[in-house]
Amino acid sequence: MTALARFLFGRRARLRWIHLILGGALAMPYVLVGSVVVGPVAGDADVFRSLSLQLASFALGLPLAAVTSLFPLTRPLESGVVRWLCGVAADGLAYGPARTKGEKGRTAAWFTLHLGTGGIIAGMSLAVPPFAVALIVLPFVPALRDDGRGLPGVLHHAWALALAPVAGAAMLVALAGCAAGCGALLARWAPALLGPSPGDRVAAAEARAADLAVRNRLARELHDSVGHALSAVTLQASAARRVLDTDPEFAREALAAIEDTTRRTVGELDAVLGVLRDGDAPGTAPAPTLAADLDGLLRRTRAGGLRVTSTVATDPEGLPPLVSREAYRIVQEGLSNALRHAGGQVTVALRVDMLDDHLRITVENPLRADGPHGRDGESGDTRRPGGGHGLRGIADRARLLGGAAEAGTVEGIWRLHVRLPLKGNA
Repeated sequence: MTALARFLFGRRARLRWIHLILGGALAMPYVLVGSVVVGPVAGDADVFRSLSLQLASFALGLPLAAVTSLFPLTRPLESGVVRWLCGVAADGLAYGPARTKGEKGRTAAWFTLHLGTGGIIAGMSLAVPPFAVALIVLPFVPALRDDGRGLPGVLHHAWALALAPVAGAAMLVALAGCAAGCGALLARWAPALLGPSPGDRVAAAEARAADLAVRNRLARELHDSVGHALSAVTLQASAARRVLDTDPEFAREALAAIEDTTRRTVGELDAVLGVLRDGDAPGTAPAPTLAADLDGLLRRTRAGGLRVTSTVATDPEGLPPLVSREAYRIVQEGLSNALRHAGGQVTVALRVDMLDDHLRITVENPLRADGPHGRDGESGDTRRPGGGHGLRGIADRARLLGGAAEAGTVEGIWRLHVRLPLKGNA
């Protein structure tokens, strides 16, 4: 019983009733245009004195409504109203203008259905309540019975008079039932008539995929740039603190490396955050590449106390810009991984060379004796909260360029090996 009352008189039913009343209001101009045609044809200057002529005008106006529904803003406006008043899910509706013949046909069908159903319910809402209220109060207001105007003869019987309030209440419930039923049907049919076409769904999926790709790219950039900088600065500051009294020269080099690292990272962070700010242009800091900053990256890494040997058997200047940029980030993350997990106790070997039109990047370091194998295939300990994303980012970068990345332990040596094609799918 409660569910029935909620269906007939609940908040959702009331909002859908308003939606139908709006449809009736929109139908009135078309009815007036129809009356201009029906009146002369029927020979009656005032068509609103006859219910049949009113219905004829209404029927003639609906095709006109279907034609005007081709206005580009019809579907967006109707979708917005349906979403808020009928409770239809936002992703089940299309908010752009109807472009194809199928979309225009469905929009015309919906607009005609909305105005036609709304016109009927609006007319019932105007006519039924006064009559129903009159029936409810009829036994208690003798003046309504004694004037003899407009009352059917049956209502002068005592039994009919006693049932009049029941009939009046039943008419109001029936009106609510008709409105709730029509509102529920329109809400059910709205996604089919106002919903996105297959082309709209493909476009939305492509937009979501593009947005996700941008988010993933920004996440990788932040992880590799800021993560490396924090790891490097932490070790550089720690190394400077340990040898401040015994080796001031090394401490000065570490502090200079900290200054250089933070300055570069702030520029890169500004460039990434500029993409996230709505309406702002991306920052102007250039994306680092192997050609531009490999030596600086190695110098700053060594300033933190990590022993790094490097072998570069190719000319970074000859690499395509995209490959050079992604390779820089891969080398940066490989060294960051060693900084976090190997520290200064081991020597990290970096090799960059060419083979079969592929750029090869190899980072190797012995595993620490005091730490277990790391999470997600990373070397060293597992105590760093939130770790394990670096290798995934390296694999994503390699895959997006059509290459491949491998990481794992071979005979006590942690080894990261990446192959990036110079020509291929990027």
